[in-house]
Amino acid sequence: MANFAKPGGPRFSVDVYQNEYLPEGGREVNAIVTVTAKGGAAPSGPSASAAVVLMVDCSGSMDYPPTKMRNARDATAAAIDTLRDGTHFGIVDGTHVAREVYPGGGRLAVADPTTRAQAKQALRRLGAGGGTAIGTWLRLADRLLAGADVSIRHGILLTDGRNEHESAAELKNTLDACAGRFTCDARGVGTDWEVKEVTGIASALLGTADIVADPARLTEDFTRIMESTMGKEVADVALRVWTPVGTRIKFVKQVAPTVEELTDRRTEAGPRAGDYPTGSWGDESRDYHLCVEVPAAGLGQEMLAARVSLVAAQPDREVQNLGAQGLVRAVWTDDMAASTSLNAQVAHYTGQAELAQAIREGLDLRRAGDMDGATAKLGRAVQLAGVSGNADTAKLLAKVVDVVDAPTGTVRLKAKVAEADEMTLETRSTKTVRVKK
Repeated sequence: MANFAKPGGPRFSVDVYQNEYLPEGGREVNAIVTVTAKGGAAPSGPSASAAVVLMVDCSGSMDYPPTKMRNARDATAAAIDTLRDGTHFGIVDGTHVAREVYPGGGRLAVADPTTRAQAKQALRRLGAGGGTAIGTWLRLADRLLAGADVSIRHGILLTDGRNEHESAAELKNTLDACAGRFTCDARGVGTDWEVKEVTGIASALLGTADIVADPARLTEDFTRIMESTMGKEVADVALRVWTPVGTRIKFVKQVAPTVEELTDRRTEAGPRAGDYPTGSWGDESRDYHLCVEVPAAGLGQEMLAARVSLVAAQPDREVQNLGAQGLVRAVWTDDMAASTSLNAQVAHYTGQAELAQAIREGLDLRRAGDMDGATAKLGRAVQLAGVSGNADTAKLLAKVVDVVDAPTGTVRLKAKVAEADEMTLETRSTKTVRVKK
């Protein structure tokens, strides 16, 4: 384990969990890399290093029921109250176009008692009307955030409907353009929005996604999001993975607190090294699964399969090495007990990734009318949730299927499922539990 303390910021450490032993001819090395940041400055003081833009859906559907718009205004006001003094912030009204609500003029305000009061006054003018083009909201947020001289740039996006006034390709182009420029948490309120759109936004922009089925819960959720954002201290952290000649990285994925595929997001970082983005960090810990294919070697030989380090790489700024480092090794042995033993961390998170996939595939099959296929996939999900101790996911699955026998994955699809329950299961399917160390 190696660690590093950024002056005034958190101390980063890296721990590697793996079974380093391979049988003769073995070529696949798996490791769980735990990255921990702790001991940063207290998040209660003034902050001039963060900027946040809140994007509020103001399309016509936000007026059905009328309390939904009021709940959105109240939640945004609560989030503004949670801002630390010195934080740059702005509010965007999102319909089929994007409009600055506060402060206006293509700039952000700086949080203090006066600007908070002005922003909450401006919120009272928000009303519902128009369509939905989420890409325009994100592009305006990007322009506003780019003008702030800060390290942490973050968006909070709320929608209650489908992105009907722009194409999927237009939204993807926007996400590609915004990726790496700011992070964004996305929330769907009610049940008339598209899960894959909301989770896709959060995934592309390295934020969180969730459902708020009851609009009355928005204030609680927005406050929690802003508290988390105010706790971020280091932006644009990347896992830098170096591998020797002859090796190939099969995949890199985050596996806790959620499953997030990072393999295709690699950017080259010098000879045989690549960076995988992880977003902004506060006082927290996350787990990553690294799979490396190595050249076959003889019994008794060993090699360094990969070296994992951490860097902070903001656009147009010098890359900062955060110092923390972990090593992934490969050792070839004829000891069958050693080479066939599954590392507990690797086995646990392999199951968690399969659980998320089984839920997504099962729900897709159910919607397509393939009830046998859906039963098999969701039954497997119930089985995996039980084995891994993922009680929250097991409870969500029990609202979609009747569990006959959890250990064998024997289930029956419920004849009638509340839309909110199905959407909650799909939205939260990637949430994992950590293995007991």
